[in-house]
Amino acid sequence: MKYIKLLLCIPFIGIILMLPLANRIEPYVLGMPFLLFWLSFCMVLSSIILLIIYKLDPDNKRGDIQ
Repeated sequence: MKYIKLLLCIPFIGIILMLPLANRIEPYVLGMPFLLFWLSFCMVLSSIILLIIYKLDPDNKRGDIQ
């Protein structure tokens, strides 16, 4: 659980580092050019990863400190 925030590296790798490899039009996936599909997929994956981190992060389990 200590390293759960390292999951945030996955969207970074997918969008920034893998983008030159995905920069092409063919093949079409779900009717979209591959680059558009790749960016959409990474955005959805980022949202899912943020949800997982929110649910598993022990900092969210504590109440508000006043």
